[in-house]
Amino acid sequence: MTEKERLIIFDTTLRDGEQSPGATMDGDEKMRIARALERMRVDVIEAGFAAASRGDFEAVKAIAETVRESTICSLARARQPDIDAAGDALAGAASGRIHTFIATSPIHMQHKLRMEPDQVIEAAVEAVRHARNRIDDVEFSCEDAGRSEMDFLCRIIEQAIEAGARTINIPDTVGYAIPEQFGAMIGELRERIPNSDKAVFSVHCHNDLGLAVANSLAAVTHGARQVECTLNGLGERAGNAALEEVVMAVRTRRDAFPVDTGIETREIVPASKQVSTITGFPVQPNKAIVGANAFAHESGIHQDGVLKHRETYEIMSAEEVGWHTNRMVLGKHSGRAAFRSRMEELGVQFASDEEMKDAFQRFKSLADKKHEVFDEDLQALITDARKATERDHYRLLELDISAHTGEIPRCRVVLSVEGESHQAEATGAGPVDATLRAIEEIAQSHAELKLYSVNAITAGTDSQGEVTVRLEKGGRIVNGHGADLDIITASAKAYLDALNHFVSGPSRSHPQAADV
Repeated sequence: MTEKERLIIFDTTLRDGEQSPGATMDGDEKMRIARALERMRVDVIEAGFAAASRGDFEAVKAIAETVRESTICSLARARQPDIDAAGDALAGAASGRIHTFIATSPIHMQHKLRMEPDQVIEAAVEAVRHARNRIDDVEFSCEDAGRSEMDFLCRIIEQAIEAGARTINIPDTVGYAIPEQFGAMIGELRERIPNSDKAVFSVHCHNDLGLAVANSLAAVTHGARQVECTLNGLGERAGNAALEEVVMAVRTRRDAFPVDTGIETREIVPASKQVSTITGFPVQPNKAIVGANAFAHESGIHQDGVLKHRETYEIMSAEEVGWHTNRMVLGKHSGRAAFRSRMEELGVQFASDEEMKDAFQRFKSLADKKHEVFDEDLQALITDARKATERDHYRLLELDISAHTGEIPRCRVVLSVEGESHQAEATGAGPVDATLRAIEEIAQSHAELKLYSVNAITAGTDSQGEVTVRLEKGGRIVNGHGADLDIITASAKAYLDALNHFVSGPSRSHPQAADV
């Protein structure tokens, strides 16, 4: 960009976003989101934590070998095995980056790492040097920098840059910072560190106090030139800085920020909806930029003003971020070619003709019931189809509901459990309650239901219902997702999906949970 400096957008939806309780994605789902991020022209995609599990490694590797327009990054603790796993996973990338980190706050060094400050610096330098032996582009992060001592940060960052780190990330890991303080911190680091001009300063802000975006933007005004963020603000605890809010704040307030991004903003809403569908985390209606009410006007005064001149109450246009864009709407008369073409545009690649045939049959079945099938329906369809084939320890065969006014609802379910048919009946406070109780009669999981959420995928009374179920058992939390024109069937699918996660979900290492 000529007039303004480039603000690098580093998306960590596939890594930090996946650490939201229950938001674990499989390799295919990660690939679909990665393709959406590439279409959005995201600069850096943190595809995962390659050392966490074999599944994470394979997902990072597949994305690195497929996505060519964005830099693909893998997280790694300041440990040689982690760095080597990241390097191996990124070997096929057109542009790759290893992102290594170590904790730098007194509380983390003392209680988590049990290391002296000099030992932490030594480990950081060794990690950066080893990473540079594997790849040219290395990012170094000071975990919990927001609560770290300034003098120590200056020492460790100077030596990390000297060892070869091209990007220095200053995370507000626990969401403790406030904008004025955090921005000044970035400015002071850049001023005090002698070789600060040899690296790009980045920020990674969590939203525990609702200040992640504000802190990120404050850092930008003090010289940060990379922001780490996620779609929909997804992430651990209260989440991360929302990509859509950072990008559109910079784009809309050109007068206030000396930077701009290369993001294709019209892809924001489609990507947001895709992430919501895959993770089962609905977007709140009043969410900035991507919420259903973001460009809705209820007040008569507001409606009158917008009709006379849009900018009276809208500081950006809905079309600019991807609302109401022209999309191909499929119906029951659409053929295989149109279906396959649209799926490819949405980032879905079929592994075989048989998989394509199955997905097309599901589409035709849905199209017979719905007049128009939208992108959101297709995303839900393919997610449901692949979950049904890949995690089929429990599978719904039959569902019979009896619910009459003034009578206690009753449900009979027939499930396939490892290929064998099992039947159960139960009553409940409502038809959904009866259904889940009947399923539990067979599964006997004894998991605790932590969340039950229903969301309409599209508008209209013929919309598919999207149900998210969150279960907890033995300290493990999983999400289940189901979609169907019938809410009760969608609920059963979601509950079974969560149970299947318990049975076959991958074992992952949390990057912040283990000592270096």
